Amino acid sequence: MKILLLGNTGQLGWELQRCLPPLGDVHGLDYPQIDLANPETLREVIRAYKPDTIVNSTAYTAVDVAESKSDLAYAINAKASAVMAEEAKALNATLIHYSTDYVFDGAKGSTYVETDATNPLNVYGASKLAGEQAIQSVASSYLIFRTAWVYSLRRDSFVTKTLQWARQNETLRLVDDQISNPTWARMLAEITAQVLARGGDYIRERAGLYHLAGDGFASRLEWARLVLELDPNRHEQMVKEILPAPTSDFPTPATRPLFSALNCDRFTSTFGLRLPSWESTLRMAMDR
Repeated sequence: MKILLLGNTGQLGWELQRCLPPLGDVHGLDYPQIDLANPETLREVIRAYKPDTIVNSTAYTAVDVAESKSDLAYAINAKASAVMAEEAKALNATLIHYSTDYVFDGAKGSTYVETDATNPLNVYGASKLAGEQAIQSVASSYLIFRTAWVYSLRRDSFVTKTLQWARQNETLRLVDDQISNPTWARMLAEITAQVLARGGDYIRERAGLYHLAGDGFASRLEWARLVLELDPNRHEQMVKEILPAPTSDFPTPATRPLFSALNCDRFTSTFGLRLPSWESTLRMAMDR
């Protein structure tokens, strides 16, 4: 299998670069080797390599900055995805793509399934939704994995920031009304590899959109508390108290959905796989 991995230096891409080589020849690229702000340059890259599988772990994820740079967000999250879908179809290749819980507005009050109506509240979510729709309208062999709150200890993430804040402040105020599924990048990469190992024909028969995130859900506050409890260097922490706060206390350019947790039962029933609970994967991540 010839795999073109786009975004191989990001927190998910780094883990995919580690997990995918047993499946075949992996050609990993990231900026500046590819510039998704100019999506048409992707065509040359894909046509030159002629992959059997394209794994797209790139995204414009600066949620607040996207509000003022919508053209860039749409170029990377939507237009580039459309190009990948078109080229994958031309090559009869499989496309693996990752999307986000931010396609929802968080107003449902319970976990979201794939058939729920989307209503993104910010440019980032809207651009990722446009990418989903572009792939669905073009590609024939594809998997779109909507995921949530992806973290890694190798790159900046909510987990690494929480550890940093705890070493700099005696009091932390964290939102307790934003709720979703913390998802360890390594587990997301490993389950992707398990699905890819079943082959292109298997995927083509099951092509579609799936929710794939850490099992269970938590608030930012609950997540942070467990991060600090599991911190292998707790003696370095300055923090003495962690206080709940509403999202409204932290105004940002982009509006976030409050309850955007994903129901991943469709993925489990289709592939017979499930990511472990978010708590157990966080323990594994913090133990390394």
